[in-house]
Amino acid sequence: MPAEAALLIADVFEAAGALRRLSEKTASVEGLTQARWQVLSAVSEDPLTVPQAARRLGVRRQNIQRVANDLAAFGLAAYAPNPDHRGSPLLTLTPRGKETLARVTDRAAARDRTLFAAVPEEEIIAARATLRRLLSELDRLEGTKGKR
Repeated sequence: MPAEAALLIADVFEAAGALRRLSEKTASVEGLTQARWQVLSAVSEDPLTVPQAARRLGVRRQNIQRVANDLAAFGLAAYAPNPDHRGSPLLTLTPRGKETLARVTDRAAARDRTLFAAVPEEEIIAARATLRRLLSELDRLEGTKGKR
């Protein structure tokens, strides 16, 4: 592997960690964790089962089950009957969950405008294209095409 590729991988991990820490701070203002924010976001468009949400987020079902149960206990999400699978209910947002998600998403958008203000849009587009290409190659190598 070329030295620059190894440095890119290290930079991606460093950026991911820093973004996770920043997202934890952003979510905490609304009483959320980053994980709870991610699950709310994952089921915001369409209700999903816990296994579907786990696949969408690329994590284990058990992790999502714990977070989903917490969200339901806090009144931010609820389980609804699943017409396709009686034993696997759909996780859906409550009105309070939708409001909380909207507030944290707005806060994140303002944060991101500040974060990326010094980076020209064409550089952001190029960086994203490169990362998408790398993700596509990872999918091919892992045999997970179409699961991301």
